Amino acid sequence: MIGKDGLKEILSIALSNGGDFADIFLERRRTSIVFCEDNRIERVNTGLDVGAGIRVIQGDNTAYAYTNDLSMTGLNEAARIASHAVQGENRHLTIDLRTVTSPVELIIEERPDSVAIDRKVEEVERANRTARAVDPRIKQVAVSYGDVVQNVVVANSEGSYIEDERIRTRFVVNAVAAEGSLIQTGYEAVGGHVGYELFKEKGMSPEAVALEAARRAILMLGARPAPAGRMPVVMSGEAGGTMVHEACGHGLEADHIQKQLSVYAGKVGQPVASELISVIDDATLPGKYGSYRFDDEGVPGQRKVLIKNGILQDYMYDRLTARKEGRPSTGNGRRESFHYRPIPRMTNTYIKAGQEDPEKIIRDTRRGLLVKKMGGGQVNTVNGDFVFDVSEGYLIQDGEIGPPVRGATLTGNGPETLRIVERVGKDLGFGIGTCGKDGQGVPVSDAQPTLAIRELIVGGVEVPISPNGEIRRLALKEGNRSSWDW
Repeated sequence: MIGKDGLKEILSIALSNGGDFADIFLERRRTSIVFCEDNRIERVNTGLDVGAGIRVIQGDNTAYAYTNDLSMTGLNEAARIASHAVQGENRHLTIDLRTVTSPVELIIEERPDSVAIDRKVEEVERANRTARAVDPRIKQVAVSYGDVVQNVVVANSEGSYIEDERIRTRFVVNAVAAEGSLIQTGYEAVGGHVGYELFKEKGMSPEAVALEAARRAILMLGARPAPAGRMPVVMSGEAGGTMVHEACGHGLEADHIQKQLSVYAGKVGQPVASELISVIDDATLPGKYGSYRFDDEGVPGQRKVLIKNGILQDYMYDRLTARKEGRPSTGNGRRESFHYRPIPRMTNTYIKAGQEDPEKIIRDTRRGLLVKKMGGGQVNTVNGDFVFDVSEGYLIQDGEIGPPVRGATLTGNGPETLRIVERVGKDLGFGIGTCGKDGQGVPVSDAQPTLAIRELIVGGVEVPISPNGEIRRLALKEGNRSSWDW
């Protein structure tokens, strides 16, 4: 990496034609990937990506240039390219870089880059065999292992200098079960800002992940078609935080707010959810997939209370959106790599746990749908409308968990749904994923406790054309479309 004197020179060149702020993001990323499909190892990849991104901000405008050439010649040229996009007076700056440290400890017990690739291949093969052995109806299994060791240096014209290392490991199993013409899938993923010790945690061994994916696929083969209609929904803590991430979190990112593309715009201090609901985004949680000491702009990771007892408190900011409002960043400036400029992104976003026994919440629900695992979904941040798939769901009958159902979908509106949450459990279940936005993907986790929601539309509906013109359709599901009286 480049020393401080070199970084000062690059930043001075970046601001030589004017501009209010400049920064440089240096990255060295080492990756390891093992992928198994069709009962054989399809890919074993290790890679190294090195480069830098240089940004200049003037007012509301941003110029960004990146390069793989980390020589002073290459970096100075990138800085000149970025500087030419700025219209201002020529100037020469003296920048004094000071090192910023973080109190956040993200401990790695066993570095994945110290583990032989043969051992990683063995873990993947063992998971493949385990999933296939569950039932002869398991027809296909895909297993993916991946780790990344990312070293970054960030320096800016305000004088901040940070060095950081991020290490993440993940493991994913997708099982496909078939019986006759019916095909169902089961998916399970684990991971975090951890090393190879990931597999030592309860329920996170390769075999445990494989068994869960295969179990879910087989379970859904025997499930009855989901009923359609409006009904109470209990979302288990095991379901993960897909709803809070999609139907709430994206709408609280400051770029959406400032562009008036969020249903939450202009509502700080107003009730936007049930008083039982508090939503937090926390980059400092130990071991979670979205955790970090510093964001990709060199701002320390933070815990932010976004909604407290139903009242909207704040949004998630990067440096650019924060500058527009004359306030500090909340440490949510993230980018996929040096190829991209940072934008406001979530980290570990969750609904705070409540006080109630999750089992009692189910017992007190006469009839409805229990969601054990969420699938994919879509959300319109402008109005908060969402459609989510349920990958594992059950009927609730007279307060007891009934038969599993397949093909269920949940349709509703984010703020409206949060307002009609009637009970909140004391559990908290996390899920992991790669969040996509503006063509970039970043690692995140999300979570929620068990929630009792007064009513959602379950089944298949056609969603109207959204204000931004996006058409989202959802096919009608099999089963009783007129009632849910079992």
